Amino acid sequence: MQLVKKNKALILSVLSVSIPAITEMSLNTLVGIADTLMISYIIGKEGLAAAGYANQIIFTIILVFSSFNIGATAMISRSYGEKNYLRLNQVLGQNLSLNIIIGIAMTIFSLSLGHRMMTIFETSHTVLEMSVSYFYIVSYSLVFMFISFAAGASLRGVSDTTTPMLVTGITNLLNIAGNYVLMTGFWIFPEMGIDGAALSTTVSRGIGTVLYIIVLLKGSHHLQLFFTNLKMSLEIIKPLWRLSYTAAIEQFLLQISFVVISIFVSYLDTTAEAAFRILLNIESLSFMPALGFSIAAASLVGKALGEQNQDKALHTGYIACGLGILWGICIGAIFVVFPAFIIRIFTSDIDIIKESIAAMIIAGIDQPFLAFMVIISGALRGAGDTKTVMVYNSLRLWLMFVPLSYIFIVYLNLGVKSIWTITNI
Repeated sequence: MQLVKKNKALILSVLSVSIPAITEMSLNTLVGIADTLMISYIIGKEGLAAAGYANQIIFTIILVFSSFNIGATAMISRSYGEKNYLRLNQVLGQNLSLNIIIGIAMTIFSLSLGHRMMTIFETSHTVLEMSVSYFYIVSYSLVFMFISFAAGASLRGVSDTTTPMLVTGITNLLNIAGNYVLMTGFWIFPEMGIDGAALSTTVSRGIGTVLYIIVLLKGSHHLQLFFTNLKMSLEIIKPLWRLSYTAAIEQFLLQISFVVISIFVSYLDTTAEAAFRILLNIESLSFMPALGFSIAAASLVGKALGEQNQDKALHTGYIACGLGILWGICIGAIFVVFPAFIIRIFTSDIDIIKESIAAMIIAGIDQPFLAFMVIISGALRGAGDTKTVMVYNSLRLWLMFVPLSYIFIVYLNLGVKSIWTITNI
């Protein structure tokens, strides 16, 4: 109790930044979960597997090539602490330009090679056709996602996590409504099935992007978009690259590892594929608070270092980690005690529920450790140390996780629960 009183100001600071970030991350994940739930109940497990494979590729592209936003958050938070508002807005503008260019390039790339990318998964003809159709439509949202990620990262750099939360909330509501009317053919709208879910996601992301641009043009917390800052210069791009390239490598290796795991899972039956997608959605929502604390750690550690206050930076990191571990223990206990109840929210298929229970229990045990790793990574990035995070995560993935997944899933045929077993080794 004495420890809490002593660090009350820092705890409140971390919570004030992290709670809106947690809400935003949770709402952002709910876009995917809304698709998962509605596709699962309206279309079935074939549609669920198809959307899962398509989104696997989409988010691999996004998370690898939007890694400049990690460097942008670090640079903006440091400039914000130094009260260097000119540089802060230069980073905003040039990072936004960079994301627009990459977004357009990735959209063209995805539309050109979409069918080929979907054929890397060993799945049924029905699932393949659904995944290709879904992928092509969602590919048009790539440029919107890049712009939104850049805007959100910049706002978080000045500790404004409330605006991204509100924009994401609006996007979610639009996506859920659009899913229903376009998938079912409600009222005057055509019945588009899984294509309706893809179109709804794309349109809602586009509207979210417009809202972000309006906010940035208006200005908030000394952060404002000026068109003169959209022109890129080496003075900003070089340090942005230096802080970001290791994060890009890390994300590339991380996302490719999950694509490889998805290929392994595709050798199993459709029930196992659907269970895998549901479990990923459940776990992704469960560690949103950890991501929120990670964002708070990155922003506040960077700001403290900009203020030349190293002790404050260090204690901020410790407090964020402690709060995240407490959350991991609580949510992990729920996973362990109520696995079937949670899975039934996503599907009524008895076979999928049975396939998922063991993995849920194992995932529950892993929650505190996962939370710690996510948050300490954010704190290190806020301090500008992206290399340590990249090396540790990459070695763990490619020396242990991927090889053991192949042995457990393909060679020993132990099912999807083995993926979560490996994370605890």
